Amino acid sequence: MKRREALGLIAAAPAAGALVWTDAEARDAFEQASAARRAAARVKASYQPKFFTSAEYALVVTLVDLIIPKDERSGSATDAGVPEFIDFLMVDQPARQVAMRGGLARIDQLCLDRFTRGFMACTATERTQVLDDIALAGNALARPELSQAVAFFNSLRDLTATGFWTSRIGVTDLQYMGNVYVAEWNGCPEEALKKLGLS
Repeated sequence: MKRREALGLIAAAPAAGALVWTDAEARDAFEQASAARRAAARVKASYQPKFFTSAEYALVVTLVDLIIPKDERSGSATDAGVPEFIDFLMVDQPARQVAMRGGLARIDQLCLDRFTRGFMACTATERTQVLDDIALAGNALARPELSQAVAFFNSLRDLTATGFWTSRIGVTDLQYMGNVYVAEWNGCPEEALKKLGLS
């Protein structure tokens, strides 16, 4: 990518605000997540992004796993198919593409300015420093010159959460008990009613 193209993408980053979800979009994303995940599961080992370049996709994979890493309770965002989900959404919702590309370029530029190398070439400590600066979700500590990166990261975090918690891994992580046949309903448990102050 030429410097002029990178600057163009960075300048387009204010459109990161376009990644804010409406209720209807969130419902659509939930429905699309299942379809995307089923498709991704069939080609998981050899998934070829349809929107992202290979470098962008590697950055997305790294970022979503930093947002939701694997732990003793569940798998990571990548294990849940989040990168594939985001790639699917970018193809399905072209209005979000410029903001996504601009945001990824902005993260790389922050690393280049600070450490003279892109995000993927940075150490774990350096990556954490950059993400700590932009993961403040509107916190007053965020510097004004980082507002575009903060908006982008908030949107990426929302996409990551949507993709993760609509996956089988995420539903298991939430310990969601719905979608289970109940042969007989005996009403709300007494301890739950007491907690709510009801009888």
